Amino acid sequence: MKFRLAAWALGRRELQRFWGERSRVAGYVASPLLFWVVVGSGFGDLEYFFAGALTMTVMFSAMFSMMSLIEDRREGFLLSVLVSPAPRAAIVLGKVGGAALLAWLQGLIVLGGVFFTSLRHDAAALVGVAGALLLTALLLTVVSYVVAWRLRSTQGFHAVINLLLVPAWMLSGAIFNPALSFAWVRGLMQVNPLYYAQSLVRAFLVDGGQGGPDVRVAVAVLVVSTLLAGVAAVRGTK
Repeated sequence: MKFRLAAWALGRRELQRFWGERSRVAGYVASPLLFWVVVGSGFGDLEYFFAGALTMTVMFSAMFSMMSLIEDRREGFLLSVLVSPAPRAAIVLGKVGGAALLAWLQGLIVLGGVFFTSLRHDAAALVGVAGALLLTALLLTVVSYVVAWRLRSTQGFHAVINLLLVPAWMLSGAIFNPALSFAWVRGLMQVNPLYYAQSLVRAFLVDGGQGGPDVRVAVAVLVVSTLLAGVAAVRGTK
């Protein structure tokens, strides 16, 4: 009971905080859409860059939602949570669950743009992409939690998280086709969880997935990566 109540309370707090700052929606959604239009038009392939815009939306939301962890520590709220009888896993689940839900919903808003393309947008494809975005949101939010927990300033968080996630996103196949890259770049992609997230999204939007890994392999990598990051988050919460 304590576990569920603590997780629900913290998750609801994330949602309430979000609705109190609705300008975040415009920033997290408009930036990836602008990227999609500008970069996609520059390369002459809007449809290839659409999957990248989806994962970018989720990434931005997950990254910046976890800044609230640093603000909670500064305001003293986090200390009151830590001294409560709430299990550490419930704290992680509440913070990550609320932030991941927001990231996922914002990704779904951008997904509406698929109807303006010739990419697949039948019911099965949309459900598949929604599931891929949910797994991506959970992974990115947990990773952002682990980083935010260890830092004391938002400036430091920005620097570290951008250094980690932005290159990972660029090496996910969001910008260029992995098949056309150097062998050492493809090697880096193989150990990058975001590569599997990007491939999973594209697998449902494009018939054949443009040569990416098998869907089951991509799902397995995302699930295992999220669980490992989750274990690190729970153990580090003290």
